[in-house]
Amino acid sequence: MNQNHGESTLRCDIYELGVMPFTEAWTLQKTLVQRHREHPQPDRLLLVEHPGVYTLGQGSTLDHLKLPAEELPYPLFRIERGGEVTHHCPGQLVGYPILNLKRHQPDLHWYLRQLEEVLIQTLAQFGVSAGRQAGLTGVWVGNTKLAAIGIKVSRWVTMHGFALNVCPDLAGFEAIVPCGIADKSVGSLAQFCPGITVESVRPVVVTRFAQVFGVKPVIQNVAQLGL
Repeated sequence: MNQNHGESTLRCDIYELGVMPFTEAWTLQKTLVQRHREHPQPDRLLLVEHPGVYTLGQGSTLDHLKLPAEELPYPLFRIERGGEVTHHCPGQLVGYPILNLKRHQPDLHWYLRQLEEVLIQTLAQFGVSAGRQAGLTGVWVGNTKLAAIGIKVSRWVTMHGFALNVCPDLAGFEAIVPCGIADKSVGSLAQFCPGITVESVRPVVVTRFAQVFGVKPVIQNVAQLGL
């Protein structure tokens, strides 16, 4: 699905952040997006796990919360991405690509399909045949959603991204209607691959991301960002 022509030498810096509070990763994203506005930056992909948290898309309704916000088991934040409420927790691999789509293809639908393709190919490597559902964003096995996607794009620079349920405790999803979809379930890769870990999935995501987007991945240390 890569739309780049010929062999690409475009670099993408990869930052493996471990477990980081959502607000810290959110601040980091905003800082890196702002740098794109000031002078050219390399493409970047942040990979992280978050302690339990709920996030709401900028235009999303509170109707998909099954409890009052103050009674939810984890903090709730309204953020810039599209889409409805979702849940992040340990065991879920979250990816935040900060890409300049002018270097790739300035097309939001193309970008969403590329992110889905990264995850579909990742799951395939673990023997799980996943796909898309018409009219919905994300990656599915039948009617079970294994990965959610929610993005923000400003001046063709991306932020937010995808969340792949590798081996999370799914109980936190019970307090919400995930992504506003009431008639489908949320699942994880661990249901198909018992014992799977985020550590084993992360390098596969990096490889597939690089292939789908036609970039050369370079593992970096976050300290090099000078924040």
